[in-house]
Amino acid sequence: MSDSKQTILITGASRGLGLALARELARRGARLVITARGAEALEAARRELAEHTEVIALAGDVAAAAHRRALVAAVERVGRLDVLINNASVLGPSPQPALVDYPADVLAQVYAVNVVAPLALAGALAPLLGERGRVLNLSSDAAVEAYAGWGGYGASKAALDHASAVLAAERPGWRVYAVDPGDMRTQMHQEAFPGEDISDRPAAETSVPGLLLLIDGEYASGRYKARELAAEARARGVA
Repeated sequence: MSDSKQTILITGASRGLGLALARELARRGARLVITARGAEALEAARRELAEHTEVIALAGDVAAAAHRRALVAAVERVGRLDVLINNASVLGPSPQPALVDYPADVLAQVYAVNVVAPLALAGALAPLLGERGRVLNLSSDAAVEAYAGWGGYGASKAALDHASAVLAAERPGWRVYAVDPGDMRTQMHQEAFPGEDISDRPAAETSVPGLLLLIDGEYASGRYKARELAAEARARGVA
């Protein structure tokens, strides 16, 4: 199957920012391929999104090569991929340990999900993304700020930032974005602050407009803050 409808793959799409973005893209009519580890939550998301658009949902772990192959096969059946959104991430232990106390095997798994999987998916999907594909890699301010207790997660996101920049240099026809969505009132953010009240954090939906600008616009490859991007666009009267 191949047509002109935009096809977008979103990892980590069953909750939080991934689901908030998927909802908006579904309302706009984009065909979606979504994945997340929890099959029940993913199926609930699929049913909701399918009221607006065509949705393919595959539950699994993006760190697993077999699951990535299944995602590629699903996109191949569609026949095209316009945008890859690497949103799936793992925080690591909660509460976050100091780096000297970080279990090496757990740190390796954080890197497997947060760094290796996005790059492996981009590589496997490169033929379908073609010469003008877009890749959005969800980052964090922890990638650039040295927060005590955030070393494992932050280092993985810093690695993803740099890998995104290299990927952009190697694929000049692509638009490759590392995107900091900002603090959000999500389950993962709550896990980062166990026992604390995070109700003052913005909802995930507040970061969606900035991501849409990168999906639709002609911004150069690089690192962006989603909320700042949207605010600048509003100030210019273009969003």
